[in-house]
Amino acid sequence: MVEKESSLQKIERLTSKQENIRNVATSAHIHHGKTAFTDNLLAAAGLMAAKNAGDLDEGMTTWQHKDEQERLMTVDAANVSMAHEFLGKEYLINLIDTPGHVDFGGNVTRAMRAIDGTFVLICAVEGIMPQTETVLKQALRERVKPVLFINKVDRLIKELKLTPEQMQERFVKLIDSFNYLIMQIAEDEYKEKWKVNVQDGSVAFGSARENWALSLPYMQKKRVSFKDVYAIYEMEEVERKKWVWENALLNDVVLDMAVKHLPSPLDAQKYRIPKIWKGEPDSKFGQDLVNCNEKGEVAFVVTKIVIDPKSGKEISAGRLYSGTIVNGMEVYANLAKKKARVQQVLVYNGIKPEQLERVPAGNVLAISGLNVDVGETITLVEQTPFEEIKHIFQPVITKSIEVTRSQDLPKLIEILRKVGKEDPSIKIEINEETGENLMSGMGELHLEIIEGRIKSEKGLEVKTGPPIVVYRETVAKDSPETEIRTPNGHNILFFSIEPLEDEVFDAIERNELSEGKIKKKAEEVWKKLSELGLSNEEARQYKEIYKRNVFEDRTRGLVLLGEVIESILDGWRLVVDGGPLAKEPLMKTKLILHDAKLHVDHMHRGPAQVYPAVRLGMFECMKKAGASMFEPVQTHMIEVPVDFMGTVTQLVGSKRGVLLDVQQEGIDAVIKAKIPVAEMIGWSNDLRSATEGRGVSSLMDQNFQRMPVELQADVIRKIRQRKGLAENQ
Repeated sequence: MVEKESSLQKIERLTSKQENIRNVATSAHIHHGKTAFTDNLLAAAGLMAAKNAGDLDEGMTTWQHKDEQERLMTVDAANVSMAHEFLGKEYLINLIDTPGHVDFGGNVTRAMRAIDGTFVLICAVEGIMPQTETVLKQALRERVKPVLFINKVDRLIKELKLTPEQMQERFVKLIDSFNYLIMQIAEDEYKEKWKVNVQDGSVAFGSARENWALSLPYMQKKRVSFKDVYAIYEMEEVERKKWVWENALLNDVVLDMAVKHLPSPLDAQKYRIPKIWKGEPDSKFGQDLVNCNEKGEVAFVVTKIVIDPKSGKEISAGRLYSGTIVNGMEVYANLAKKKARVQQVLVYNGIKPEQLERVPAGNVLAISGLNVDVGETITLVEQTPFEEIKHIFQPVITKSIEVTRSQDLPKLIEILRKVGKEDPSIKIEINEETGENLMSGMGELHLEIIEGRIKSEKGLEVKTGPPIVVYRETVAKDSPETEIRTPNGHNILFFSIEPLEDEVFDAIERNELSEGKIKKKAEEVWKKLSELGLSNEEARQYKEIYKRNVFEDRTRGLVLLGEVIESILDGWRLVVDGGPLAKEPLMKTKLILHDAKLHVDHMHRGPAQVYPAVRLGMFECMKKAGASMFEPVQTHMIEVPVDFMGTVTQLVGSKRGVLLDVQQEGIDAVIKAKIPVAEMIGWSNDLRSATEGRGVSSLMDQNFQRMPVELQADVIRKIRQRKGLAENQ
């Protein structure tokens, strides 16, 4: 008798057929039904009881943390793998369920690095929302191909009572607006190529809660029409389930769509690698990456780190772009610059990681035994690492966190380091001098959840201070050339500072100019800068880009400069991290070194002489250039019933907000407004009480804007007091 193959053996067999692998994710606005959708796919693959799928109590398999089950939303990205048959061939589908709430957008960005295609879910009733747009931006930025799934169609029938004709009109409208977004965001060569289309089946619609879905090719194959869909809502439940099971199974339709319209790693890496890896394309390693060569050198990118609560072991999940990872092999981490040994190779069987001996290129998998950070590139010998994973928004809210019992302090520091690893969009700062521990996140909800996890999962009592807003310092105009002597009086440096050009700043934001030191012959960087309108001469003076600030070296033929330039750059970075006004980071500045007179003896020009000089020089220049503060500002889209429009516009006004746009859609009003983050603390409660709980607001964009002059002095004084800075610091 032949043994039935277990699902793990099947997955193991499929990992080596690269043309039959699909790495995909679900992405959408919050509460548009991503997790219920993943559940259905799992149930169909036989990895979860079918009756529980999409059920909030029993189902929701990918919600692995207690807080996710309580708040009914996905916070982390969960990995799932399953096998699927299409036209007589077997395929392996690796799926990542991502969060929709904007505070957890970082998890979405990281998931996009590991995959090649994504299902974008939109709710048939609500349509395209700000988060749908953000998610699409994140996908297209990593060259991930989208297909569309219109969810919650049962609401069109039950709540809005539309006729089949009206329903089709509604779909056409949704698909057009989705394609319009792709036209706006995508790179030129993908604008037409990646549009979705009803005819070829790159659009499907259905209801994840009710387990059914349809696409046009599937309807032709099964001879089902829109009218049949209406008929099922008049049947009894048992009958309806049976009909769905036979004629419109969600997982069949959706996984067919993945296989047919989303690329395999072999196809996807050809166009994705040039975007996410900036090494030599013609080198052997570059060719291995583009061709997804399982016999080439290992290249693995870590996109998520999970710490096993029982053993405390770190498991690094990610995507293998080339080579084959074998249990026990020695590998090299390129950012940490150290070697490590692979202790376990894990693949996902459903949501459960299982051990395998070896896994070839093109798969999503996990490894234990590495002690590295998210975004790390793992190879055998040193290679150019992958581009840093850029988040769409920066963290803007900070809270101080302390323990209630002083003996718990070492434990807290340990836990904060772990938290920073598991969720890299949280910034952790441990200040040993003042004993203050700070965590910065994307918003209040983000920090609340992390604080809750420290209490419940790590079992530590902590208290947090009031939320603090992160500011930036910058200059208003060009400063004159300023000369500054080192403390011993033997060296003179000449500096000036000016605001960075908008074009260059935007290019750094969009990741077209990468941060870091600029190499000797950086042809690509120079070409990019001259496209942005800089002269060739100035482009060649760029020395380094650091945290969206630029250092230019305009000296001519100084022999000794080579020996002190590193110290000067170090001194500059220290000031960029904390400026003269209130020790907040600088942004959008350009420091220029014009000339230097240096002492012959290297004893007299060491770092101890250079650092203070650079710092004083920059402080002087910034004073002369009108140093000022920038504050973070968020653009929100607020939806309220028309009756509350007046109250909400007043509320926005009371928070120093600016109205950008007000539109009326039926009985609802949609308001777009820009509000400073400093005034947004407690925003969701204020909005609820002003609109009797009916207002919804979602983040669309965030950037820094110059602060009103009359508020600056007060804010600077408060920050300096909080940091305990003396007059001259």
